[in-house]
Amino acid sequence: MAISVYVDGSGGPNGGFGYFVKETGESFYEKKPEITNNQAEYMAIIAALKKFVDSTDDIAIFSDSKNTISQLNHEFAINNEKLRELAREAWSLIGKYSKITLLWVPRKENLAGKMLGS
Repeated sequence: MAISVYVDGSGGPNGGFGYFVKETGESFYEKKPEITNNQAEYMAIIAALKKFVDSTDDIAIFSDSKNTISQLNHEFAINNEKLRELAREAWSLIGKYSKITLLWVPRKENLAGKMLGS
C-alpha cells in the first residue's frame, strides 16, 4: 500500500508543525512557539518519519517547502547549523525506510496546510 503524508509547519509566536495522512484521515499537530518556518517544516517531516518508521508501506511525504524538500533530497546545501542538525535527524530516519519519497507540492495542494489552518 502507498501512504501519502502531507506535512506543514509555521514559525513565530504561534509556531507549530504537524502532518495529515491522506488515506486514513489521521492528523497530528504540536504547538512549538518561537521556532523558524524552516525549523517547523523540518520538525513536521521528522514527526511523520517517526510515525511511519516501522511501516512496510511505500511512504510519500509532501511538503510545500521547496527549500526543505530540496535540502533533504541533497539538491540544496544547508547553511544553518540548527537546520543541519534537523536534517541529520531526518536522514537517519529516512535511512530506515525501504521505500520513501519526499516531494514538493504547491501550497494550495498541501492538505496539511488546510488542516493546520495555515
